Amino acid sequence: MKRSVRGGLIQASNPLNDTALDLSEVRQAMVDKHLTLIDEAGKKDVQILCLQELFNTPYYCPSKDRRWLDLAEPIPGPTTEMMAKIAALHHMVIIVPLCEKENDLYYNTAAVLDADGTYLGKYRKNHIPHIAGFWEKSFFTPGNLGYPVFKTAYATIGVYICYDRHFPEGARLLGLAGAEIVFNPSATVAGLSEHLWSIEQPAHAVANGYFMGCSNRVGTEAPWNIGEFYGSSYFVNPKGQSIIQASRDKDELIVADMDLSEIEEVHRTWPFFNDRRPESYHSISMKKP
Repeated sequence: MKRSVRGGLIQASNPLNDTALDLSEVRQAMVDKHLTLIDEAGKKDVQILCLQELFNTPYYCPSKDRRWLDLAEPIPGPTTEMMAKIAALHHMVIIVPLCEKENDLYYNTAAVLDADGTYLGKYRKNHIPHIAGFWEKSFFTPGNLGYPVFKTAYATIGVYICYDRHFPEGARLLGLAGAEIVFNPSATVAGLSEHLWSIEQPAHAVANGYFMGCSNRVGTEAPWNIGEFYGSSYFVNPKGQSIIQASRDKDELIVADMDLSEIEEVHRTWPFFNDRRPESYHSISMKKP
């Protein structure tokens, strides 16, 4: 029996590349841009919408300037409360990636709001990079909530944030927990990972038999100028086939209709979960010497 879900992804550039401005002004500009695109999603009857990583700020991690953490907030908090009203207005599940503050610690987090505005929970990015231009360990604590899935009004979903996508272990756990769609909000630039963008996530979809929605911001962000965020947000089905892909350089909402009944078909064809041998995988959790 067909189970159709309409998903949406937003990719957007930073409209105020001026760090001399008040940080709250930069944040508001980002929020205003996204509100326009969220309204467009509502008019297109999107049922599950994912925003990009740290959607309401620039990707400030190249700076090592911790004043950006002044924009952090609790989850639930002011932004999720605002988005909850919008979710209820449009009867839309919204995934809201934010910088979260809890007990003087900061997390790269995504809140999940159900179609009636109910806060369902959050995912905290587990894998924190510390590589040139991506100094996230100067800002964020690794996640401590595991790999939860969220039973929304339309589908069971998981979240995997940006750098997480390089690690198949969490992607597998989301599948084993019953995720039907996994969303990966990202902020990643050309020259570093672009060749992997079209490889890794379709591979996760195939290995685990779920849909994936992968969003990435666009443009360049001063004064850090670490490269061009290459957009190219996309949805992929459980066979690893592209459903739709966004442009490389434009603010954009993309929309895809997903037939979740394909998941059962794929699991029958490729019974990877049934043929696993977890008793032989113990060493995978051992640290390198």
